[in-house]
Amino acid sequence: MVFSSHVFLFYFLPLTLLGYYIMVGLRFNVSWVNLFVTIASYAFYGWFQPYFIILMWITTFTNFICGKIISAPGATDKKRNIALVISIIVSLGFLGFFKYYMFVMGGINRLIELCGAGTDFFNIMKVTLPIGISFYTFQAMSYTIDVWRGDAPPVKDMKTFSCFVALFPQLIAGPIIRYNTVAEQLAKREHSFSKFGSGASIFILGFVKKIILANGAGAVANAVFHSDNPDMLTAWWGALAYHFQIYFDFCAYSDMAVGLGRMMGFEFIKNFNGPYRSVSISDFWNRWHISLSTWIRDYLYIGLGGNRRGIYRTYFNLGISMFLCGLWHGAQMTFIVWGIFHGSLLIWERTMGRKAIYDRLPLLPKLILTNIIVILGWVVFRAPSIDQAFWYWKAMFGFGGGIVTADILRSEIFSAKYLVEMLVCAIFIWQPFQAHEWVKKLTPMKITLLFLVFIYSIISMFTQTFNPFLYFQF
Repeated sequence: MVFSSHVFLFYFLPLTLLGYYIMVGLRFNVSWVNLFVTIASYAFYGWFQPYFIILMWITTFTNFICGKIISAPGATDKKRNIALVISIIVSLGFLGFFKYYMFVMGGINRLIELCGAGTDFFNIMKVTLPIGISFYTFQAMSYTIDVWRGDAPPVKDMKTFSCFVALFPQLIAGPIIRYNTVAEQLAKREHSFSKFGSGASIFILGFVKKIILANGAGAVANAVFHSDNPDMLTAWWGALAYHFQIYFDFCAYSDMAVGLGRMMGFEFIKNFNGPYRSVSISDFWNRWHISLSTWIRDYLYIGLGGNRRGIYRTYFNLGISMFLCGLWHGAQMTFIVWGIFHGSLLIWERTMGRKAIYDRLPLLPKLILTNIIVILGWVVFRAPSIDQAFWYWKAMFGFGGGIVTADILRSEIFSAKYLVEMLVCAIFIWQPFQAHEWVKKLTPMKITLLFLVFIYSIISMFTQTFNPFLYFQF
C-alpha cells in the first residue's frame, strides 16, 4: 500500500484515524493505543506481501530481547557485547541475504566463468526484496546500539517496541527515526486540533509534491533515459528532470510521513532541508536524506574513528562510509559507484576542494556548480548499468544523439505541459520556503488553497498512468 493510492486515502487512513481517536477519546491506556497502531501498521505493511511481516517481527523481537539483555541490572560487559553482536548479525544478516544474495552469487558465477569453469556454476535462487527492509532494519538496530552506548532508555515492553519499529507513516521510506527521539512520545503523546491540522497540511503538501511535481518530472526523465540516442540538450533535460523527480518523490513521502505522524501525536525529524540550495557536496549531505546521513555519521563514520585518528584515517572513514551508503541503496554497481563518487568529492573538499574552488566563487555559481555535480551523480544512480551511465554522460557532453528519433523525443518532452511542470519544479526547488515552515501558521486563505490543490491532486492521481515510487527498491 502506498500513500498515493485510493486504498490508502479513502479506506486505510480514515479507518485507522477513526479507530485511533476513538481509543484516545475513551482514554485507553497508551500501550493499548500503541498496540492498535502496531496492528494497523502490520496491515499496511502486509498489503504488499503478508509473509514479509514475519521477517520484520523476527528483527523486532531479536533487537527487543538483545536490548533487554544489554540493559539488565548487573549485566556484565561480556553479556552486553554478545547481545549487541547478535543484534547486529541477525539484523544485517537478514538485510544482507534479501538485498545482496543474488548480486553476490551473480558476481561469484561471473568470476568462476572467467576462470573457465563454465557459465552459471551455481544455480541462483530468486529472492524477493521485502519492501522497506533497509529502513526498519537500521531503525531497530540503532535502538540496540543506543541502549548499549547508554544513549537511549530501554523500552518497557514488546508492544511499545513493536510500535516503534512498525510505525506505518515512516515504515517503508523513512525518515529513519531513533528510539531516543520518540521514547517519551510512545509513553505519552499530545493531541490537539492545531497539531492535527498542521500534520494534515504537511501530508497534503507532500501528496501534491508526489502527484503533481514528482510524477510530471518523472515522465520526462523516464522518456529520455529509455531513449536510444538523446542529443546533448535532451540528455541534460532528462537528467534535470530526474534531479527534480528523485527529490520531489522522496521528499514528498518524507513530508507525508511527518504529517501522518503528527496527526497521531508523533513528531519525526525533517528529512530534507532544501538540498538543491547547497553550495558544496558537504553542504548537500547535511541537507539530503538527513536521517540516513546522520545514521551513517553516528553509527559508522564516528564508530570507525571519525576524524580523531589522523587525516588519512579520516579520508578512509569518509570513503568507506559513502561506499556503504551507496551499497545501502541496492545491490547494483551503479549505486556503489555513486557512493564512491560522492565519497571522493567529500574527501576532495576536505583536503582542498572548497578552499580552492567553492570559497572563491560567489553564491550563485557555487549553487550552480554543486547542482551540476549532483546531477552527474544522479545519472549513474538512475542508469541500469555502468555502461549505460557512461553512454548517457557522453550524450550530455555532445558525443551522442541521433536525428529522427531525437526529433520525436524532443517534441514529446518539450511540450507545453512538461515545460510548465519543469518550471514549477524549478521554482519550488530553489525557493527558500519549505512545507514545514509554511504550515506553522494556517490562515483561512492557506486552508482554502490546500483544499483546492488536494482535490486537484486526487483527480490527477486517478488520471495518471505514471505513478512510481523510487524508494520502494531500498
